[in-house]
Order: sequence, then C-alpha cells, then structure tokens
Amino acid sequence: MKFCSNRCALVALVWIALVSAAGAETLAATIINWGLLGSWAIDCSLPPDRDKGAVLTYEVTPDGRVMYRRNFGDARDENEVVAVSTDTDGLLTIMVSFPVLHQTREFGLALQKDGSLRAIYNRGERGDYTIRDGKFVKTGAPTPAQHRCGNST
Repeated sequence: MKFCSNRCALVALVWIALVSAAGAETLAATIINWGLLGSWAIDCSLPPDRDKGAVLTYEVTPDGRVMYRRNFGDARDENEVVAVSTDTDGLLTIMVSFPVLHQTREFGLALQKDGSLRAIYNRGERGDYTIRDGKFVKTGAPTPAQHRCGNST
C-alpha cells in the first residue's frame, strides 16, 4: 500500500506539472493565434505619451509566459498575463496581474476588420470599470483604435 501511495503521489505531481505546462502553452497559443503579439498604439508615428497614447506590447517570453508591457514615454512597466479566453463573438478577454498596483485587471479586446484593435471593457477585481461597452466611463468617449506598430517600443 505504501508503494501505491508514493507512486500515486508521483503520478499526481507529474500530472499537475503537465497540466500547468499545457495551460501556459494554451495561454501563449491563444495570444498568438488571435494575432495580439507585438506592439500597438493609437498613432505609431508618435513617441509614447501618457496623454496622446501609450505603446502597448504583448510578448511571449522564452519560458512561455505572456507579458504585457506598457510604455507611457515618461514611465514603463511590465506585467504578466495570467489568463486569456475568447468568446463566440471573437472578443479576447485578458487578465493581467499588476503587482505594483496590487490588483489584477480584466479587459476585453476586439480585433476590427481593418486589423486595428479596440478596448471594449477594462475592469478591476472589484468591478470598477474604466472602459465599458467600448467607451471611457469618465467621459463617455469611444475608445480609439490601436494599430500594430511592429516590435520596437
């Protein structure tokens, strides 16, 4: 019986490791297949700017993690994408951990027919929206389209 419990424990550990690795591959594969990899900005010809448009970059690291890098011109940060899913309408839902902000945010992105990207919603863990139904909550203005800029930020 002791052999089975040791062997069963080993099998369970291997299974957990394989499931974890498969989950990481699925997350990266979803980002890649959806077409999100690379850098995006409202106007790629302008330098990154907090008010005029940050450059947002999605990248898969060599160890398979997906990173979300934000360049505001005067500041930069790097945060890990911890979950991703798509729905039947093609909306990509991303959860990003922001350790410095002590929160995880969820946002939904829609790829437009012209290849641009729009934020449809952005909310915190407590349900506080900054973007809802494709509009900024504070102003009611629609979110601007973001365009692929390549890999330089």
